[in-house]
Amino acid sequence: MPPFAGSHPLSHGFSRNSIDSYSNIVTIDVGGQLFQTTKQTLKQSGSKSLLSELSGLDFDGSIPFIDRDPEMFSILLSLLRTGNLPSKAKSFDIQDLVFESQFYGVEHLLLNSQSNPSQFEPFDLEKSLILPLSGRDSPTAIATTQLGEVQVAHGCKITSFDWSLKRKSTILTQFAGIDSMLSLSANVVAVGATDFSGLQILDVSKGCVNETLNWENVTKSGSTVQGIGASRDLLFTSFESSRRNSNCIMVYDLNNDGFRPVAEIGHYEIFGAELDSAIPATKLSWISSHNLLMAAGSHSGPSGVRGNIRFWDIRSGSAVWEIKENVDCFSDCTVSDDLSAILKVGVHSGEVFISDLRNIGNENSWTCLGDQRKVTNGKKEGVGSKIESHGTQVFCSKGGNLELWSEVLIGSSIKDRVFRKNSMGRAKDSCGNKITHFTFGGNKMFVTRKDQQFVEVWQSSVRGF
Repeated sequence: MPPFAGSHPLSHGFSRNSIDSYSNIVTIDVGGQLFQTTKQTLKQSGSKSLLSELSGLDFDGSIPFIDRDPEMFSILLSLLRTGNLPSKAKSFDIQDLVFESQFYGVEHLLLNSQSNPSQFEPFDLEKSLILPLSGRDSPTAIATTQLGEVQVAHGCKITSFDWSLKRKSTILTQFAGIDSMLSLSANVVAVGATDFSGLQILDVSKGCVNETLNWENVTKSGSTVQGIGASRDLLFTSFESSRRNSNCIMVYDLNNDGFRPVAEIGHYEIFGAELDSAIPATKLSWISSHNLLMAAGSHSGPSGVRGNIRFWDIRSGSAVWEIKENVDCFSDCTVSDDLSAILKVGVHSGEVFISDLRNIGNENSWTCLGDQRKVTNGKKEGVGSKIESHGTQVFCSKGGNLELWSEVLIGSSIKDRVFRKNSMGRAKDSCGNKITHFTFGGNKMFVTRKDQQFVEVWQSSVRGF
């Protein structure tokens, strides 16, 4: 029996049965169970969905029958009514609900209820899921989309998970190992390595290279990728020549199918012992509120760890601000539009520092949020630490732990800014494995650790499926 039974099949397969044309109430028989709802509720499913079409038809005498699971339909009907899944949805496998939502044409509503970034609750995170990876290689890069699709690089492979984290696929690449990866869409990623020439645009659904982008440097040698970033319209790639005697940042148009290059900034040719020019940018972050690109890089040498953070105006091609890192250079840094701030974790102190973007251009702009006395201890307590912002929250990894820093609103001036640390003890691995990467997608946080062949998924215990 087809899923919809009746004497006059429609475009979706159901028959012309019964709705009182003078009533707003719709009665539907799903798998032998009657449901009543309103036309307005069914229209919440979207104009192209089966249920929306059902709400717009005038039936003549009987009730439309749909040969599907009534319990799952009741869950999706609740989703239409409230925008959220009911608590009883936890008794079903998410993949079963995905398939059912696809049948009715409401997968976009299910996705929004489970992966809406506004539902991210930093103070209620717990490990809810493990994403296994094939082979023995640990993750070297991880990328996510806004709705929670995930791509994980491990060895020469990239494993992709859809937003439900149930469907996955793995492809082989030309790289021996991948160091940088950025999601451009659910199926397309930009991928590069420090020992392989060129930036590759990969279609992970087809396992093919759409395009390879290279920087034509003066020495005509290969160009390896040191970092990748993007704004809504532009793709940024930090290249270094294979001979390691020049570097630059290339800017490409994301709205052009051929990734047309639109600018070349931060081009440095290295002469003699000029260390600053020898440091390529390894982290690229777009600051939409200022229309600036943050490019940061560091280098470990005989005199210690040194680095610089530059802020580039793409239109003029010039750096409008530079922070030279000499005393407690960053182990990692990030920028937050929501906090209007730059943040770093010091390689020596392991402490978190903040610099207000409203102070842009000022010298000595860092303020230590932790113990200032550790800055000159020389112990390198912050080696390998990572820092990222998500909304108005700041996350910092130290070893196997995560710290959560939150701003306490006291006053309106820059000097009044106060942050408090909240230790996320539950984020510590039972074996003490060091956190190597963490990032955010949808309403979830994704964590990888040293010598582990899987990805941890952290989300709110309330919303976790």
